[in-house]
Amino acid sequence: MVNLALPPLREELDLLPAPTAPDGSPGWTLHDPANNRYYLLAWPAFEILSRWHLGSVAAVLEAVRRETTLDATETDLAEVTTFLQRNFLLDLPSAAGTDYLVAAARARKLGGATWLLHNYLFFRVPLFRPQRFLDATAPLVGWIYTKVFLLVALVAAALGLYLASRQWDLFAHAFTAYRGGEAIFALWCIIPLAKVIHEFGHAFTAHRYGCRIPAMGVAFVVMTPMLFTDTNEVWKLTSRRQRLAVGAAGVLAELILALAALWAWLLLPDGPWRGAALMLATTTLLMTIALNASPFMRFDGYFFLSDLLGIPNLHARSFAFGRWWLRERLFGLKAPPPEPASRGRRRFLIGFAYAVWAYRFSVFIGIALLVYHYFFKALGIFLFGIEIGWFVLLPFYREGADWWKMRDRITLNFALFTTLLLVAGFIAFLVVPWQGDVAAPGVLLPAREQQVSAPRGGMLLQTADDGTAKVRRGELLAKLQVPELEAQIKKAGTSAAISAWQANRQSFDPQLLSQGMVPQRRYEVDRSEQAGLEGERNRLTLRAPFDGTIVARNDEIGPGVWVSAKEPLYLLADTAANRIDSYVGERDLKRLQPGARARFLPDASEFGPVSCTVADIDRVNVPEIDDPMLASSSGGPLPTRPDARGAQIPQTPVFRVRLDNCAPHTVPLVPLRGVVHIEAQKQSLLGEITRNAAALLVRESNL
Repeated sequence: MVNLALPPLREELDLLPAPTAPDGSPGWTLHDPANNRYYLLAWPAFEILSRWHLGSVAAVLEAVRRETTLDATETDLAEVTTFLQRNFLLDLPSAAGTDYLVAAARARKLGGATWLLHNYLFFRVPLFRPQRFLDATAPLVGWIYTKVFLLVALVAAALGLYLASRQWDLFAHAFTAYRGGEAIFALWCIIPLAKVIHEFGHAFTAHRYGCRIPAMGVAFVVMTPMLFTDTNEVWKLTSRRQRLAVGAAGVLAELILALAALWAWLLLPDGPWRGAALMLATTTLLMTIALNASPFMRFDGYFFLSDLLGIPNLHARSFAFGRWWLRERLFGLKAPPPEPASRGRRRFLIGFAYAVWAYRFSVFIGIALLVYHYFFKALGIFLFGIEIGWFVLLPFYREGADWWKMRDRITLNFALFTTLLLVAGFIAFLVVPWQGDVAAPGVLLPAREQQVSAPRGGMLLQTADDGTAKVRRGELLAKLQVPELEAQIKKAGTSAAISAWQANRQSFDPQLLSQGMVPQRRYEVDRSEQAGLEGERNRLTLRAPFDGTIVARNDEIGPGVWVSAKEPLYLLADTAANRIDSYVGERDLKRLQPGARARFLPDASEFGPVSCTVADIDRVNVPEIDDPMLASSSGGPLPTRPDARGAQIPQTPVFRVRLDNCAPHTVPLVPLRGVVHIEAQKQSLLGEITRNAAALLVRESNL
């Protein structure tokens, strides 16, 4: 063994006891007060560091072997030395040491643009040092940590929830009652107060256990301000229960505030402040808990779960297990796990790693879209690319680089053969043109359908029999009478009779003869008016325009009932034949041809599939959707927006495809919504993705 001298440690470093490790071995924490950082040490590292003053490799290793049951090796000591050097925990007074520190500082220093790219999504602004305030006010809040307060809070919560349940309908629907500016102002005042209470919950609890709080301030997450409290000193606590208490204190403080808000809602009169109390007790609290209690990001929930399980650096250690498991499944390397762990803990860490990755992937995609829309387009596209590249693509690249480095260890085995087979299958899935149909929303309708409405307001003299379902063309459906129209017809008939008498007597009456053609013209006008009014009366007799079925009728109509103009009376449909209208996007339009086979699958599966052929394809996008049940405002699949007339305007270009020759020919009494699978020119999934990406690029770049 080479007896090398060890570099000295920095004098201000502290070794503090830490909670016992899961295997029962003692734990210790190394505190660097200059950087306010804490490093959790395993038992071997602590034993080596506690004898570092012996000055040489041989002396330290000999002392560890003699005084403990550990069989420390030079490798163990080299790992500890590397750890100390990387974290700048060694005292390097020589010129070489100074040069090393200067070089390390320069390497870690970022340029202005690089710093901005790394920090514009998250940065902290300390606002004040709360230690004196906590020292002065801690005795005033000590009663909150008593068992009496806990008991009172539990009783108040149970009673408040009971009273709220007694008026649950009012509680559940009260949100819409408070929309004014006063309610918004109240929320702007109360929600920041809730966040301040959250942070002081952490601060007072950590102070209670003897921790120093160096700073409180505002952290900006995607340009959104969020309060923070520096509670790093909780790492010096030896009790896991105390660490859990500090981690949960913020959420518990907001739960207490929510309880107070619930009672405020129960006691306050109606008004904006009552609405603000309701919002604070429900929506805001739930969002806060969902954010702070999530273990997938490094918020309160992560540190709480880490302390609860006794697994420091939970994310990093679970990620190591996740990568190890993936490499074993892909390449069968037979490598040992990153660290010793029971089978149950190993499975948890692997599952937790993939849950975190899936959650972060969705969050990072959301952040990328947010920054894209948050800034002007040129900067938004640039930042979107940075986010996708840094947070999404770079981890894949680094993992691929690690695979390349270990290529010498990868040999052909069952795992690798399975991986190659899956990769080949996936590539074939992407490039082989197997997509031979187009799926489009559609609706099954009668071949003809017409609504029968009252042409003008009047009284019904006769209606179709209530038991009538089938009607023949020309069959009477309804007959109306309009007294005003009858009076006009009678008046016009009288006027026409007088005009006819005058025209017939003109040759015998000198006075009429002197009027020339006026009596004849007056007679023609009166006859025309009379004929028009009689035609209007004939329109009040409504008959079936075709053979069909009355599929809907106005239940309030009957002889003697007055109806208004345009009031619907019947819905008549030709159910002997049917048709299907479907709507496709612009990219699928060119793949369709008339005469292609199609299959309609209704949402109501009890009606069964319908086979059809393509009869007609619109080459101009439809200006509005004629079938309301397909519009998104009615729960349909087509994204639409209503215009001033209430018509459903599609938000993207869609084209109508009409299907006929459908079998079976029968039609349900109500239209059926479903999905149409239309035979189309085959294409590959990769080609579709490429076209969609190109279309998105062209659309977003305004080319």
